[in-house]
Amino acid sequence: MNMHRVFCSGLMLILLLAAACASTSNEQRIKRAEATRNLGEAYLREAKYTAALKEFLKAESLNPNDPYLHNDIGLAYYGTGRYDKAIHHYKKALDLKKDYAPAMNNLGNAYEAQKSWDSAIEYYNKALESALYATPHFPLSNLGNLYYEKKEYRRSEEYYLRALDIQPNFGRALLGIARTYTAMGRIEDAITSLEKAVRIHPEVAALFYELANAYQMAGNYRDARSAYEQVIHLAPDSTLADKSRRALQTLN
Repeated sequence: MNMHRVFCSGLMLILLLAAACASTSNEQRIKRAEATRNLGEAYLREAKYTAALKEFLKAESLNPNDPYLHNDIGLAYYGTGRYDKAIHHYKKALDLKKDYAPAMNNLGNAYEAQKSWDSAIEYYNKALESALYATPHFPLSNLGNLYYEKKEYRRSEEYYLRALDIQPNFGRALLGIARTYTAMGRIEDAITSLEKAVRIHPEVAALFYELANAYQMAGNYRDARSAYEQVIHLAPDSTLADKSRRALQTLN
């Protein structure tokens, strides 16, 4: 009987040690996955999508049930134009974390890139409905862009204005509503929005390019010339700079 108790006690000790080792090993694996994901996110911030993806896939092999990692993988695939794969991973993120509003917004972006308008609208609205989403101006601005692409300019204006009510200095919405006003023939309103945008974001060449175009449409060639020159100064090797140089030749 005593031998039986000794055997059982020994077996329990072995099982407890095995469980402790397994738990420690799992914790170490998760920590390695987080460190690898962090490196991938650093590449992602630099728009080095292939390098980011390489790190994210390593992290996935270590911890496949991390919703934040799947969202990151989706962003990397989106950055390389592989929208189907991006959608798969955004959905995986949402399977693992139902209320993950950034993944909902990103899923909307991927569907919009595919011109799947109804699906994009569905997920942008889901993001807006999430009480936990701290940045609703993102899906609002995205809806503004979606309706701009659909040429439904009044609805586009509505969503951009809602985004700007929440975040008045949001450059993406300021640019978007200016493009919308231009499409509606409201050039002065576009100029007002863009002049505000370049004061807030003087480093963004795209804002100056749109402002230059708006000035040119309004017949204000002096300010158009100045804005085109600023594009070239900010981004001399860009496509926008090339377009600005051609525009300056027509103004001269």
